[in-house]
Amino acid sequence: MNLPRTPSFRLEGKRALVTGGSRGIGLGCAVALAEVGAHVVIAARSVDEIAAAVNAMRAEGHSVEGHTLDISDIPAMRAYFADHGPFDVVVNSAGLARHGPSIDTDPDDFDAVTAINFKGAYFLAQEAAKGMKNGGSIIQISSQMGHVGGIERAVYCGTKHGVEGFTKGMAIEWGKQGIRVNTICPTFIRTALTEKSFNDPEKRDWILSMIKLPRVGEVEDIMGAVQFLASDASAMITGTALMIDGGWTAD
Repeated sequence: MNLPRTPSFRLEGKRALVTGGSRGIGLGCAVALAEVGAHVVIAARSVDEIAAAVNAMRAEGHSVEGHTLDISDIPAMRAYFADHGPFDVVVNSAGLARHGPSIDTDPDDFDAVTAINFKGAYFLAQEAAKGMKNGGSIIQISSQMGHVGGIERAVYCGTKHGVEGFTKGMAIEWGKQGIRVNTICPTFIRTALTEKSFNDPEKRDWILSMIKLPRVGEVEDIMGAVQFLASDASAMITGTALMIDGGWTAD
């Protein structure tokens, strides 16, 4: 009897780009991909944060480099891919949140959030796909808020619902080329960006009441998922969302 074998999670010989990879969830994704053998390129806006992340990862023996990139600047992003692509794996963890009551939404805030979370994410995927001549994996770090609504998060929710929509469309279009396009949808993960919410007793109580498991999310909760979706272990998965929400959306 020939027993089946689990497909490899290893990524030796693969180049992986992680946007927003200098801190938080993005840094967790960068480390996760490096741990399974990928050469990782961290791209973000802060030179100092990129340098700190790259130095820390190199100290652990990982193959990594860093570049500055603002995905809301579409011409600059296209130039970046022309100079530094192609990539086998692209993980987009760049994002922006400016929360507040919907009735008070400022057009400038709306434009800033959508420029990164929606428009930037869309055209990043487009550039990634252009270089994936032999297939590849595109992973958007979306959110549970791409599937539900949230307090004072109408703009953010709108952008993440949009990411979920275009991910499905891209997956259908690019599947014939072996390009897989998926999202990872975390709940509230403990990072510098969520510190304000966790420090607000009312918001923290709301978060804990919605998560069915008895804790909040940590960056480490995302790392196995990104390894899975980047590797041959998920070779038949495209156009879907991997929920890492502690059961938030199970209701």
